[in-house]
Amino acid sequence: MVSTRNHPKNFPPPTLSPSKRASTPTTSNNDSDYNMDTNSPTKRDFSSDISLRASGASQSGTSTTQWTHIPSRLTLIWLALSLPLVAWDTGYVLLRPHSMPGGTLHRPLWIPYALYGEVDHIYGFKAWEAHNGFTAAQGTLNVVESVGYAIYLWILVTYGRETGPGRKGKEVERMGVGVGLGWLGEGRAVAGRVAAWAVLVGFGTSLMTVSKTVLYWLNEAFSGFDNIGHNNLSDLVFCWIIPNGLWLVLPSYMIYVFGQEILDGLESAAESKKSR
Repeated sequence: MVSTRNHPKNFPPPTLSPSKRASTPTTSNNDSDYNMDTNSPTKRDFSSDISLRASGASQSGTSTTQWTHIPSRLTLIWLALSLPLVAWDTGYVLLRPHSMPGGTLHRPLWIPYALYGEVDHIYGFKAWEAHNGFTAAQGTLNVVESVGYAIYLWILVTYGRETGPGRKGKEVERMGVGVGLGWLGEGRAVAGRVAAWAVLVGFGTSLMTVSKTVLYWLNEAFSGFDNIGHNNLSDLVFCWIIPNGLWLVLPSYMIYVFGQEILDGLESAAESKKSR
C-alpha cells in the first residue's frame, strides 16, 4: 500500500470541464468589477442614449404618424349655437300646420315664426296653402346636416383633449387671427385616425350647409323674389339677409379650414411615399 501522507507536493486542483467552467460564477475581491458605477461616463452615456432614442421614437410617433386636428373655440361655439337653432327651425317646418299661428303647437315655442312667416312667405301660409314642397325638403336636409355636425362634435368630445394655453389649430394660424381671438383661438385637439374622420365629416357637412343655403337664396332670385320681395330694405336686411347670411359666412370659413387640412394631409402622404 502506497502512502500519500508524505507526498512531496499537493495535488493540483481538478480541471473543470468547459460546461462546468461556464456555469461556475467568477468571483473577485474587487467589488467594482461587477458593481456598476452610476457615476461612470459609460453608465451616463448608456442611459442618455436610451433616453434620446425613446424621446426620438415618441416624437416621431406623434409628429409624423399622427394627424392632429385642433378646431378653434370659435368654431365650437358656432356649432353649439347653430345646432339648437336649426333644430328649432326644422321642428317648425316639419310640424306645420300645427306649429303655425293658430296651431296647437304654435305657442309658446314657435311664436317668433308668426313674424318671420310674414317676412319670408316660404315659412308662412302662402307656401303651405300652395303646397310648396321646397320648405319641407330643406327642413329634411337640415336633419341630415345636424346629424353630421353632431357626429363631428361627438368625436371631439369623446376623443379630444383640451389644448394648453397658446396652442392653436391650423385654422387660426392660416387666417392669421390667433392673437386677436385669444381664448377663442384655442381649442380641443384630437389626433390620429379619428382626427381624419372629424375633418372629413366637418368638411362634408359644412359644404352641405353652404350648398343648401345658396340654393335657398337662388330659389328667391329665380322666382323673382316672390317670397321676400314685399319687404322694405330695413326688414329685409335685419330679418332675412343677416340671419340667413350667417349660414353662408361661418360654414364657408369651416370649408376653407377643413379643406386646407385635407390638402396638407394629402401632400404629406405624397411626400412620404417619395421619400421611401
